[in-house]
Amino acid sequence: MSFQQIHIISSSQIDKSKWNDRINKSSNGLIYANSFYLDAMTDHWHGLIIGDYESVMPLPWRKKYGIRYLYTPAFMQQLGLIGTESVDVNTVIQELYLFAGYGDYLFNFTNNSMETSITVKNCNNYILDFSIGYESINSNYKTNLLRNLNKSQSEILQYSTSENILAAIDMHQQLQSQNISHVSIADYDRFKKLALLLHAQNQCIIREVKNNSGQILSAALLLKDDRRIYNIINATTEAGKNTNANHFLMDQIIKEFAGQALLFDFEGSNIPGVKNFYEMFGTLNQPYFHWHFNKLPWPLRLLKS
Repeated sequence: MSFQQIHIISSSQIDKSKWNDRINKSSNGLIYANSFYLDAMTDHWHGLIIGDYESVMPLPWRKKYGIRYLYTPAFMQQLGLIGTESVDVNTVIQELYLFAGYGDYLFNFTNNSMETSITVKNCNNYILDFSIGYESINSNYKTNLLRNLNKSQSEILQYSTSENILAAIDMHQQLQSQNISHVSIADYDRFKKLALLLHAQNQCIIREVKNNSGQILSAALLLKDDRRIYNIINATTEAGKNTNANHFLMDQIIKEFAGQALLFDFEGSNIPGVKNFYEMFGTLNQPYFHWHFNKLPWPLRLLKS
């Protein structure tokens, strides 16, 4: 392993072209780690950079009582080390302790080597390979899913595209905010601006299911890059739940994009009901890793962010 110098610098000092080029060229570079996503959704962020951007690591942070800590911004599932350069995990961790002695951080699905130096918790993330085609994907559907899809056929559901990004986000906020209390109104406002930016770049997709009266029963806001379609926002009304509208919506999305060289990233979850729903589609669990740490000196370590 060749030695590469590690720097942690503020986002304003980062060469965004080199940074985004590393994200986009790396197999573990997910959409959340692009500089435009971090700029939109974080209070502050620095970047850990190895060598000449051979590997990078986004570090979202806040301060409390004058103490800097790492945190997980809303609508940003996993970050971690991204790139091709082999790194000394212990050295990276020590640099992180110097930068922020406390916090929570989500390493990406390839960062399992972190387990050799720190204690992490596996978090579920379910993916589907669209490239194998719809028939192959459908053949792996679980019996319960096929039964619910058959029921939905009798409901005269309509699958459609939409350009109304703000309505989809507002629907999610109205129906899901009580289940994700850590996501603030300000977070939703930030995400609206990001989604509009990505839509202008053909990287934000809205799909809806309506009944024969035109009422929206289920909606999904998907983000897209060259490797994945991300199920960022998904919301279903009570009427939609009664008609299996979300089962129908996901199946139609899969049918629309199947055959393309993309992964469908369901984005989680460890919640039993959501986990079971995603597993019904014959998905692969590709876990990422949650790290909580507190290396503050006593008595500061008694403080919690």
